[in-house]
Amino acid sequence: MSTFIGNMIADSLARGISYADSLVKDLPADQFARFAPGKEGPIVSNHPAFILGHLSIYAPRVVEQLGQDATAYQPTEAENALFSPAAKCQDDPNGLIYPGKDQLVDRFTTVYQAALTTLRNATDDQFMVPNPAEGRLRELFPTLGGIHAFYTGGHFMLHMGQLSAWRRMMGMAPA
Repeated sequence: MSTFIGNMIADSLARGISYADSLVKDLPADQFARFAPGKEGPIVSNHPAFILGHLSIYAPRVVEQLGQDATAYQPTEAENALFSPAAKCQDDPNGLIYPGKDQLVDRFTTVYQAALTTLRNATDDQFMVPNPAEGRLRELFPTLGGIHAFYTGGHFMLHMGQLSAWRRMMGMAPA
């Protein structure tokens, strides 16, 4: 059985994971959940804690929908509340809202390595089935391959762009 599609998607995800690592490795833990300072107050833009937490809710979907056991990777109710698409990123100066940098980076790495392995082992036929989502998401991405290419490609890299911009707003060099 061919695993061409999954490996094609995984190659892109592997690059994204590597880029994420380079973007977060030198970030100060005490700034990880902070809005960048602006001339007229904080710049309300997704910070690294929110970005990694938000992305981490999608990797278990890839694992589960491609037929693997994702039990160990599923987000908790608290994580879903903090990081769902409907959640709003909040400035967390005292570290009371979001988990710490190490916890978020560890979770992100774990769930995306599981997704990467799952993608590489999935057969092409698994990607041809209809997307189980309803409504607009199914209209945009009618197959499982389409939605997982989006989750691990376009969606993932959109948020890496936010993280890169946050670094610059914080006065940091590009990664």
